[in-house]
Amino acid sequence: MSDQPTAAELADELLDVLATEMPLMATFDNIPGHDHELRDVSEAGDARLREKAVRIADHAARSTDPDRITLGVVTHHAESLLTRLDSRQLEFTIADQMAAEGTGVLSWLPQLEPSGEQAEEDYLARLAAFPRFFAALADRHRAGVAAGRTPVDRAVRGAIDHVDRFLAAEPHPLLVPPLTGDRVARRERLFTEKVRPALVAYRDILASEIAGRGRPDDRPGLCWLDGGKESYAGLVRTHTTTGISPEELHETGLEIGRALDEEYRRLGSAVFGEDDPVEVRRRLRTDPSLCWRDADEMITTATEAVARATAAAPGWFRRVPSAECVVRAVPEADGPSAAQAYYMPPSADGSRPGVYSTNAYRVTERFRFIAESVAFHEAVPGHHFQACVSYELDGVPRLRKLVPLSAFDEGWALYTERLADEMGLYSDDVMRLGMVAEDSLRAARLVVDTGLHALGWTRQQCVDYLAEHCMLSDVEVRSETDRYIEWPGQALSYMTGRLEIQRLRAFAEERLGEDFDIRDFHDVVLRQGQVPLPVLGDMVREWVAGTRRRE
Repeated sequence: MSDQPTAAELADELLDVLATEMPLMATFDNIPGHDHELRDVSEAGDARLREKAVRIADHAARSTDPDRITLGVVTHHAESLLTRLDSRQLEFTIADQMAAEGTGVLSWLPQLEPSGEQAEEDYLARLAAFPRFFAALADRHRAGVAAGRTPVDRAVRGAIDHVDRFLAAEPHPLLVPPLTGDRVARRERLFTEKVRPALVAYRDILASEIAGRGRPDDRPGLCWLDGGKESYAGLVRTHTTTGISPEELHETGLEIGRALDEEYRRLGSAVFGEDDPVEVRRRLRTDPSLCWRDADEMITTATEAVARATAAAPGWFRRVPSAECVVRAVPEADGPSAAQAYYMPPSADGSRPGVYSTNAYRVTERFRFIAESVAFHEAVPGHHFQACVSYELDGVPRLRKLVPLSAFDEGWALYTERLADEMGLYSDDVMRLGMVAEDSLRAARLVVDTGLHALGWTRQQCVDYLAEHCMLSDVEVRSETDRYIEWPGQALSYMTGRLEIQRLRAFAEERLGEDFDIRDFHDVVLRQGQVPLPVLGDMVREWVAGTRRRE
């Protein structure tokens, strides 16, 4: 990199740094150079990441490059990496597959399907790296405990259970991806001689040295750790891309929750003949006919919703992705600790479609009325559209195409749940109640995430709040609670981003009047890749000003 790098050069260098931090995600996103790696989770590995992030952030701050969008994205991602490193989360984040290093490897590596000799060799290299990776991760857990940066003890037990399930799985997920030639036998040896012993050793360290030394359920938040409140404030900035305080977010969540009562009254009258919001929510939570019969019904409903949205999309979007989105069940071994649903983007080379995974663990205890809103959120026109439009952009640095910004991509996905109603995609009022129920959940996330990590809530307080205000089954209440505990701040991104996109849309509609075209607005939001919310605001205001000048 030159003494005065361009914004694009900074973006490319930072993309490589982030790929070093998240090499599995780099492989999914076709970022070269890291396909043989697992993250170096040692202190020295973190120090190298820090040095690079500081240098890039300094260059971005002094840059005079006119590409302010890319500089804004670079600055945010570099500062966010420093926040993650400063929080030392990998020491005490143990179980959640989206946030924890160890269970994350067990969840994501089996989903890779190596294609070609080099990809197969890289897959084997990752298996060979298991002993080093898990030994270093165990050392970081030990260091965290010694310094008082302890995990929540419940999460330690959950991680032990996850490793046990992974070891017992048949056929084993790591042995399923097809390989060729002698690599089949080499994989068997690596699994027997490297992978299994490394996992057994890691599991035994969790059981003998970490379990029983963690935070109890009445002190699960970051605020109970030394420096935890400051760390949480940084993570709030990272996940919301704003300077909104935890206290403000808490109050916003409470206000939105109260405002949703009117929709519960209107839709509850239509569905149940009941206009008391409390009673409507009780019916949603307790009516057994609103639960799934089986996993097949869950998958079919999601698949049909995605197909309807795909057919309607051209009337609402200038750009429609070429990549397919398929619906699958969450892998069985991941089910107990996985979110209710998640999305994996397609490969840039078209060899892998976008995948919307829905959780069928204890499926008959899960509610079907949220199925359509979740499908629109995770797949079409939510994450699948946003990710694929980004991938297919020309002239945009890959950093902006590939690296997620929670407030942008989760805010967009939540925005599309309401957009889907405008598009006429919900099949009936029961599913519209599901849309409102999902809003209740996202409003509640503002309340409970800040409650846990800034206000000192107990785990039971979080469970009770979600059970009272959200339409979640007992299994979902508890899995959501444990997710918020282990992934501080991320749950704030959904509603924060949605509110800003809605605010910008209202601003554009008011300023442009009859000249406002929803397709153009969506194009403005999506055509620069993933950007922090303040940068998005600048983009929309510039578009509005340019449109008015052309009138």
